[in-house]
Amino acid sequence: MDVAPLDALPAALRAALGPAHVLTGTDAAAYEQDWRQRWPGRALAVARPGSAEEVATVLRLAARHGASVVPQGGNTGLVGGGVPDDSGRQLVLSLGRMNRIRAIDAANLTMTAEAGCVLQALQEAAASQGLLFPLSLAAEGSCSIGGNLATNAGGTQVLRYGNARELCLGLEVVTAQGELWNGLAGLRKDNTGYDLRDLFIGSEGTLGVITAATLKLHPQPVATLTALAACPSLEACVALLMQARARLGAGLTGFEVMNRLSLALVARHFPQLAQPLPDAPWTVLLEQSDGESEAHARSLFEGLLKAAIEDGTVLDAVVAESLAQSRGLWHLRESIPLAQAAEGTNIKHDIALPVSAIPVFVAATDAALARAFPGAALVNFGHLGDGNLHYNLQAPPGMPAAEFLARHESAVNHIVYDGVMAHGGSISAEHGIGQLKRDELVQRKSPVALALMRSIKQALDPQGLLNPGRVIDVSATTAPAAGRSPGTSPRSAG
Repeated sequence: MDVAPLDALPAALRAALGPAHVLTGTDAAAYEQDWRQRWPGRALAVARPGSAEEVATVLRLAARHGASVVPQGGNTGLVGGGVPDDSGRQLVLSLGRMNRIRAIDAANLTMTAEAGCVLQALQEAAASQGLLFPLSLAAEGSCSIGGNLATNAGGTQVLRYGNARELCLGLEVVTAQGELWNGLAGLRKDNTGYDLRDLFIGSEGTLGVITAATLKLHPQPVATLTALAACPSLEACVALLMQARARLGAGLTGFEVMNRLSLALVARHFPQLAQPLPDAPWTVLLEQSDGESEAHARSLFEGLLKAAIEDGTVLDAVVAESLAQSRGLWHLRESIPLAQAAEGTNIKHDIALPVSAIPVFVAATDAALARAFPGAALVNFGHLGDGNLHYNLQAPPGMPAAEFLARHESAVNHIVYDGVMAHGGSISAEHGIGQLKRDELVQRKSPVALALMRSIKQALDPQGLLNPGRVIDVSATTAPAAGRSPGTSPRSAG
């Protein structure tokens, strides 16, 4: 195929989509900056198609003009996976106009929605039919379901309902060649070869562009209760989790943990938010959903907490008495990232570990970081129920946050990720790889896994036009770094 001039692409896109749906210059600025403001870029143009067929047209035109394409949803990602580089040669493909709910099938417990639908809108649409779409995260008012699936988002109810992958039954995808695959059948059993759906979920727009999805719905619970519990140690938090699983079973839908500094930051920057428990080393936020009655739920919940207080696992606890109180407790947890942002730039880690390994990992890594960076503050919180911690480091007093990040991010990551790998964990739990962790992935993933990933990328996107430089660098070697063997890391010098 003859390659057309790159600078002629915006005009070709305007002819295909209409002038109002192709943005350049200052009109494109909002699409060129990530949420964390770490990766400012410059786009050749921003294309805003309104249908899957128009997405296919955009990709065919991009290929014809030799332009790489960066798919973008709500632009709430944390790893730099959805913004252009600074070359001015990449096309941003925004799915924001594709925000229609195509169907809700109550009998099949499914909803089919386009990729640009905001997550909160999907939750509300399901609730209007007496049903539940349980994916829930702090950015749900602005993130889109296409981005949620492209990054295999997690959130606060993974413990009961699973990640975005587990909530998706089918996809509609446009390939790098501009071909449309319709795999939207809402089947729970379809054993007809390779699972293409799972291939595209979590691929961060590097293999194809998700344009719609068929999602699992669940019956709404009859009652939902929320509680805060103060615990003397992280080991006690794990013990409480085990007790909650035993007593509540599948009714346990949320189990979040927050260290002392996490809630202290919320108190500093959001003093209007009530914190009903005394200061404690660790605080757990529990949620229980019950299909029988509120009385049944409360009996189980209060029995759990009473027993945990009696055996010393819990120091104190409070159960929300209203929906407003429940939202207030969740607001505390969801305000931690905002409080961190107000405090200043920080070094973030989204890690996964076996729940049983979390206390020893935290103790050892806290100590190693304290030795290497005296005075730095550890803001540790996250989804203990599914083994996902947001393990973040703030600059020591007197050092500007941006300077701490620039000077020490690599060394901090080395200590944290060595500990993660030593305990059989993952360097990315729910935020993805993007460009932030791409080079780290090469060091931490086995050469066999990397070679397989590159083979898939080459097969589906041979021109390398879809989100290049994200997740996997097809030009890089699979050889491990000097001094490391595949799949392992040296012990930290700290």
